[in-house]
Amino acid sequence: MAPTVPAASPLSVRTANLDRVVAALEAAGVPYFRVPPLQWQSSVLGVPEAHRAPVERVLAGLAAAGATVAPVEGATAVYWPVTDPGRRLLFGAEQACEVEFWRAEPDRLVAPRFNLSTDVLLHTDAEVEADESAFGDFHAQEGGARYRTRQPFLVPPLEHVDFPIDVVYTWVDGADPAWVARKNAALAENGWVGQNEEAANASRYLSRDELRYSLRSLHAYAPWVRNVFLVTDDQVPAWLNTEHPRVTVLSHKEIFGSAGKLPTFNSMAIETRLHHIDGLSEQFIYINDDVFLGQALLPGFFFTASGQTRVYLSRIRVDCGPVTADEPPVMSAGKNNRAVIEKEFGRFLAFKIKHTPHAARRSVLAEIEAKYPELLAVTASHQFRHPDDISLTSSLQQHWSYLTGRAVLGDVQYMYRDLADPLTPKRLANALRKRHHQLFCLNDTKSGEISAEAQATMLTDFLTAYYPFPSPFELSDQGA
Repeated sequence: MAPTVPAASPLSVRTANLDRVVAALEAAGVPYFRVPPLQWQSSVLGVPEAHRAPVERVLAGLAAAGATVAPVEGATAVYWPVTDPGRRLLFGAEQACEVEFWRAEPDRLVAPRFNLSTDVLLHTDAEVEADESAFGDFHAQEGGARYRTRQPFLVPPLEHVDFPIDVVYTWVDGADPAWVARKNAALAENGWVGQNEEAANASRYLSRDELRYSLRSLHAYAPWVRNVFLVTDDQVPAWLNTEHPRVTVLSHKEIFGSAGKLPTFNSMAIETRLHHIDGLSEQFIYINDDVFLGQALLPGFFFTASGQTRVYLSRIRVDCGPVTADEPPVMSAGKNNRAVIEKEFGRFLAFKIKHTPHAARRSVLAEIEAKYPELLAVTASHQFRHPDDISLTSSLQQHWSYLTGRAVLGDVQYMYRDLADPLTPKRLANALRKRHHQLFCLNDTKSGEISAEAQATMLTDFLTAYYPFPSPFELSDQGA
């Protein structure tokens, strides 16, 4: 029976599989070299064909000791399955160490299948050792393992992303009494909010521990992220490990300074200030806490090797016509964004941006701010969503980047679910079974056919099953 491994992740399981195979080959005196894989969650070892017999004996021994050893195209996969607490297989063949045999010719070794680097190694190519950063878009840990490889594999491929990428989350606990008091005081000063029921909808501020699981998804499926910044209104989740060296909690006061009006309850206002975070990388990803990674993703999913952002357009259109006071604020922001794009580029902004993690560049955001300072200042001054707002980081900068050659359009396997939709339970069960979405958003709305209590139970059940293992961003004494 497959074991349950506490705090397992695709990267940790892949590394464990790799290290066990490497140790077995070295104990048997088999020469090998590590090959950059097509997918980072697996690993590949190359062995000269002349050593097939001893390798097969090694693999037979591993199988007898509990490993799964199975043929794959052009190689043999070796892995130790890992289940979740419910005994469902969580990590298996995708995290395998694959052993492939390279054919010997008089002056070279020839690969049996495609890889991202080269299918030919000369016998004169130097045998070297390299850390994890040579085999994927990762920053190797100090003191981490080094692996035998060949010199040509140390030259990264064309699409390799080697610049740092940080993540920025925004989060609020709408049940915090002190925060509620601040919100109620601000509502009393902003009578216009009552004209639009979505401007200060309570569900917008509801926290059901989504951030905990979004961070688990980030740890599991994007281990290449450098630092995580959490922007809050002087709130900190009780379970968050604030001492983790890669986590920084920031108050709105630290990024707003003298700009805007605090306290703010307007995510669009907060978006206008994210690029002012001190120490934030040029390329960063902005994530709402109701957005999750569903599969292992490389940095190239969000950025090209030249630094361009990838944009994921929605199929949903931005309505035509002028802004109206009673329409959803996100629609008003889309129309205001459209006016900027038409004025600046003479193009018509027709579609929204999918509610995914948003790849962004600080320099682009600063450029927009320099060109339209009043527009950003007005948005930052609104304590609640307002018909005059723009959505800077979640929409406008994507269109601006694309039209200035700093973004490309991308495709994504994506799911958006409204928790109040009666079809959502079925869709979530399907997503858990197949795990076929790269990204998904589980959005709170006002309760519909599914009560708020039922929504909370459904969400917790799904997230704990999809992400059963704590991330290092959580305190060890805090339960899920």
